[in-house]
Amino acid sequence: MFGIYLKRELGRRKKAALVIALGLALGIALVITVNSVSAGMTRAQDKVLKSLYGLGTDMTVTKARTAPTSGSSGRPNFRFDASSDGGDDTQSSDRVMTQGGQALASSAVTKVARQKGVASAVGALTLNVTKVDGSFTQGKAQSSGGNSGQGGPGGSGGNSTAAPRVQGGGADFDVNSYSVAGVDVTDQTLGPLAGSKITTGRTFTAAQTDAKVAVVSKAYAKENSLKVGGTLKISGTKYTIIGIATPDSSESTTDVYLPLKQAQTLADAKNQVTTIYVKASDSKQIDSVKAAIQKNISGTTVTTSADLAQTVSGSLSTASDLAAGVGKWLSVAVLAAAFLVAALLTSSAVSRRVREFGTLKALGWPSRRVTRQVVGESMVNGLLGGVLGIGFGLAATYTVTMISPKLTAQLGSTGGGGGMGGGPGGGGPGQQSTRNTMEIALSAPVSMTTIALAVGLAVTGGLIAGAMGGWRASRMRPADALRSVS
Repeated sequence: MFGIYLKRELGRRKKAALVIALGLALGIALVITVNSVSAGMTRAQDKVLKSLYGLGTDMTVTKARTAPTSGSSGRPNFRFDASSDGGDDTQSSDRVMTQGGQALASSAVTKVARQKGVASAVGALTLNVTKVDGSFTQGKAQSSGGNSGQGGPGGSGGNSTAAPRVQGGGADFDVNSYSVAGVDVTDQTLGPLAGSKITTGRTFTAAQTDAKVAVVSKAYAKENSLKVGGTLKISGTKYTIIGIATPDSSESTTDVYLPLKQAQTLADAKNQVTTIYVKASDSKQIDSVKAAIQKNISGTTVTTSADLAQTVSGSLSTASDLAAGVGKWLSVAVLAAAFLVAALLTSSAVSRRVREFGTLKALGWPSRRVTRQVVGESMVNGLLGGVLGIGFGLAATYTVTMISPKLTAQLGSTGGGGGMGGGPGGGGPGQQSTRNTMEIALSAPVSMTTIALAVGLAVTGGLIAGAMGGWRASRMRPADALRSVS
């Protein structure tokens, strides 16, 4: 009886049912879209952090920053002697510096690994190599300048060209810079190379701890016409290229990867690292692990992915804030309005059925049966709204994914002494005077949790509307039906 009556009444009131369902569908579709876009932005931020942090890294440890000494600019200086006979003299020079000039003893890696809650830890040495090539004539020409960023041709940091100072002659030279990361080849699951895949050639072996071999990023290799089997010369040392690395996401912030010992030799930084990459035993205890490291190992700065996320700016950050703030509140407002409209329309529809419900009560229907009938109709309307809302929401998220709007992410300084250990070649925002800018394509993934939420909202909307209408119907009396006839 319940099903037959329900089917007949819904068939008679198709337009009213469709209006209620569409109102709920609008709110549910907006909730799905906002949740999916927010998930896409979270995924985009994870890509940015992974490209800097490396796969599986929960935090990084760096040396606590100190104020620069007076009169020290921190920039590399170059001096070239021009040909004494007045002819052209072509010269080349490399200046290798540790990123930010800050380094920890390699023994700190072992100390960090022994801390409670640390699953594993590896050290890396991040370098900036500034290369000067040029011709000099008559007298002496001196240039001084520095690389304020990182990366070189094909890198993501940007170049800085030093201005020459010429005395009694002329000079024509180019200044390029690129980033180098020293990798612990015995454990590559963490560290600079963990966020990239070897697409050509191979990666380092555990036996190549001090071998003169290199892996270069895909962008840097393309820009400088480098191939597997070729050689790369850094500060007079030739390295055989054994692999080309392509980042899993975003752009690489490192141009060249070397075994850690080779990088230490280049920078004259024996037994030193600039960054320690840490993986926690339990991701829920990251804050306690961070506190333990800071307490037990003095002179260090520990930065988690949450700290790094706070330095992300650009359109990705702005859009994420809008989705988390305005978008979610808009969803709540629209959904609340949809519930209210559904409840009012259901109550209004019940008011127009005074004769019907009054007659049913006169025939012996108890109030609870009338209420159940109204709630049943509202639940069907709610579920219909849920189906339509899921359809509209999926269409909206599919459109966003297909368009894939581009968002930029800039990683700036964490400020103060909070140097960020960063990831490949970055040294972290806290150790950079420039910003790494990355471009991310936005997607809107729909999870089963979001679908379940939509179904829950549809049921909730139906229950609210049914409760309102059922309450109104339960208050009707058989006499109301007689008065409606007269």
